[in-house]
Amino acid sequence: MKFVGGLLAAMALLATAGSAAAGPWSQPKGQGQIILKYEAMEADRGFDMDGALADLPADRRDTVLGVFAEYGLTDRLTLQFKGDWQSGEDAFVDFEGRGPVELGITWQIWRDDRAAVSFYAGYADGGEGRNAGYAAPGVGDSDWEVRASVGRSFGGAGRWGPKASFVELQAARRMRAGLPDETRIDATAGAHLDNDWMVLAQAFGGQADDGGSRWLSVEASIVRAFGDWSVQAGWRQAVAGRETPESGGPVVALWRRF
Repeated sequence: MKFVGGLLAAMALLATAGSAAAGPWSQPKGQGQIILKYEAMEADRGFDMDGALADLPADRRDTVLGVFAEYGLTDRLTLQFKGDWQSGEDAFVDFEGRGPVELGITWQIWRDDRAAVSFYAGYADGGEGRNAGYAAPGVGDSDWEVRASVGRSFGGAGRWGPKASFVELQAARRMRAGLPDETRIDATAGAHLDNDWMVLAQAFGGQADDGGSRWLSVEASIVRAFGDWSVQAGWRQAVAGRETPESGGPVVALWRRF
């Protein structure tokens, strides 16, 4: 039971390290975590209206340094904060400044030793980039997001398999001011190799209501724990979409649980 409880806490953290969105496992009362994440995405091609790849007028570059923090108000309610600093350029805009800032609450509706279901609601200010005509994909002037998450953990897979594993699915609806609303779906699978190492496979997809922008990115990463600290390193790549760049690049995250 102690190992399972520790694994669930790690899953709540690692799922957010990749997607910067709340997972189904809430933080215990009086406990929390802080994650610092760096992303460096580049693209020289993009997906057109038909989903086919075509050369961009100029290379697209997006660099983001983000922070994610959450704290257990109760065993079922977790307060969350997200913010970042963005730098980006393409054929039309060159921008550097504060990105969106989001504050929200996760309510863990149900949980047992293996599974959890939660609901998140949050509000985000679009950041300085909106005033400059530039923003990361999916960011409006001000946004409201609701998100439902479900996750389940599994036991070991024998002598040569992982000690434990988990799967998680999130579905979100983002209401954006000044831009079409969006539907998003994120999925994560992880395997705990031993007490210190974990591997993750993730997918992030979505579509805007106007039928224009659509995206699907996949990410693979490995995580090394050092007590209350952990380091995650991986690669994210856009694999399909419409009216979106074929961006890819490294993702590195450093977090501390307290």
